[in-house]
Amino acid sequence: MLDFDSLLNDTVSMNPADSRLILPDPPPALKEHSALLVARLGELADDSGILSFAEYMEAVLYEPGLGYYSAGLHKLGESGDFITAPELGTLFAGALARQVAQVGQALSEEGAQPAHGHWGLLEIGAGTGKLAADLLLALDAAGEPVPEHYRILERSADLRAVQARTLQQRAPALAHRVSWIEQPPRDPWRGVLIANEVIDALAVERFRISGQAVMQLCVQVSDGGLEWTERPAPQALAAAVQKLQKGLPGPLPEGYTSELCMSMPPWIEDISRQLEQGLALFIDYGYPRQEYYRAERDAGTLVCQYRHRAHFDPLVYPGLQDISAFVDFTALAEAADAAGLEVSGYSTQGLFLIGCGLESLARDLPDLPPVQRQALAHEMRELTLPGAMGEKFQCMGLTRGLDLPLLGFTLRDLRGRL
Repeated sequence: MLDFDSLLNDTVSMNPADSRLILPDPPPALKEHSALLVARLGELADDSGILSFAEYMEAVLYEPGLGYYSAGLHKLGESGDFITAPELGTLFAGALARQVAQVGQALSEEGAQPAHGHWGLLEIGAGTGKLAADLLLALDAAGEPVPEHYRILERSADLRAVQARTLQQRAPALAHRVSWIEQPPRDPWRGVLIANEVIDALAVERFRISGQAVMQLCVQVSDGGLEWTERPAPQALAAAVQKLQKGLPGPLPEGYTSELCMSMPPWIEDISRQLEQGLALFIDYGYPRQEYYRAERDAGTLVCQYRHRAHFDPLVYPGLQDISAFVDFTALAEAADAAGLEVSGYSTQGLFLIGCGLESLARDLPDLPPVQRQALAHEMRELTLPGAMGEKFQCMGLTRGLDLPLLGFTLRDLRGRL
């Protein structure tokens, strides 16, 4: 496995060759790695050298040993490609712990009889493991019920190793409660499922409106590299696009390009099937459908992250950059309904965290040196302000067998926008 961390710490130069982008030039070893992935894409393509965009996105992110999330490339934090909310400090986890504690207390009371068992936490895609460590620490410090088990569903062996190290470093006394699984639970359980910035990384189909037809945007793999191509959309994609248009104010205009996550309904069904009672909490950047498919948003929502630079070309540096698409939260609500879950709350991240007591958490901290106070103020701004993560990120709470006004959605509930 390549030593990506040391390579990315090397000095990088600016690459002006592509007039569309100005990105740091990867070191030669990373370019070679990307070329190996392109060769693999050629093997995965059909006889014409074509991959649907969903197939391409799945491969460049998750192909074993080569994909962005499966090849050892450091991705999170200041030395990676992007920073998530848990990496900013401890306030995000502290506020989230209050929502978890509310559900945990309710389940502990209902499950007093041994036959009901205990409750647990399941985190999907745990990043560096910092959220898991800080959540357990916050619950323990507050004297709240600590889940009997904290399972992490993680596809990347590299990230599982990072998460284990983080837990041992940050929460050594609680790390024994954490275990890793490679598939959703197959036995019934009760508790809280957390997915922070996960759905945006599910592979999406890209489509374009052409006259009365729906075209599927694809990736052509050839000796010259990668380029966009298109073909008439398969029946399932065309039908899905036609169905979503029925819920919009009018038909999408000529040339309109966007994304649709065909895999979301079966994925939600799979990860939640054995949740007998509890809360599934999803936090991600996105919009309700009416906003997602606004006529002026005619280039879609696909975004790439490379060395803290956001851009919009997913064909650049395959395997070395993150690719994601904003989440259609109306589609998430529909998938939840099909899976037998109830949409019990929907709000912005800022309102959700404030509803969980974010401001009181910050006030209750002991006196801090000036530098730490500044860092705390920065964290608060990033988590809550509309121009930062506060409105760009949305929260949805899905429940099963839980009659409880969820703490995070008491300030403002935006389900009417779905």
